[in-house]
Amino acid sequence: MTLTKAAIKNHEELFPNYTSALQETDPELIEIFDNFAFDEVISFAGLNTRTRVMMILASTIASQALSEYKMMLGAALNVGVTPVEIKEILCQAVPYVGIAKALDFIHATNESLQRKGIPLPLAGQSTTSPETRHEKGLELRREIFGNTTERMYEESPKDQLHIQKYLSANCFGDYYTRRGLDIKIRELLTFAILVSLGEAEPQVKAHIQGNVNVGNDKQLLLSVVTQLLPYVGYPRTLNAIRCLNEVLPEQIQSK
Repeated sequence: MTLTKAAIKNHEELFPNYTSALQETDPELIEIFDNFAFDEVISFAGLNTRTRVMMILASTIASQALSEYKMMLGAALNVGVTPVEIKEILCQAVPYVGIAKALDFIHATNESLQRKGIPLPLAGQSTTSPETRHEKGLELRREIFGNTTERMYEESPKDQLHIQKYLSANCFGDYYTRRGLDIKIRELLTFAILVSLGEAEPQVKAHIQGNVNVGNDKQLLLSVVTQLLPYVGYPRTLNAIRCLNEVLPEQIQSK
């Protein structure tokens, strides 16, 4: 098996002294994948190691890839992602994938942290109360999406208005306002989750604009999509790039 020096180095950074059983049973596949994911893709600049691993970790939750999540969880801890940050990635995923899809990942995380001697529960990160969650969530939603938030309230049929209130109080008030991750990383994680879910293009587009509004530019979003490619495949990658180009059109160079 011939792995590039960069692939070996980058793999070792995440998984020190790890030997995959697939190197024995599927050496050609491992050579193709590792050289691509740990050399060629990483060489596309834009994300530091910690951020890249956090995005992949979130992506594996959306993809329901529990085995890969467990591996990336160890990698995340190896490169300095804190237990609080990991827990907050899980929290950020819940309103987008649902608790039914997040539950196994929460248990796997708890088991891993406890094996490492990290006592649970971790310190609480909530910043809202039952009385303030809607107000604070609506305020943050306006900060991220601007006038779109008001329009969604105004255009909602009366019997569906409760969903808009849930979005403000629950998705944003309960989750986005938490400590442990800043708003730029939370929006970037949401983008990674939605891209990895598939069939969520309207939400992907909304959060592309949301990312831009909080200071994450198109190049950063393209970097996230590129790093997720080996884990989510080409169809979801190409769909994400189409959404990027529709929301943030490329400047056409004159000949």
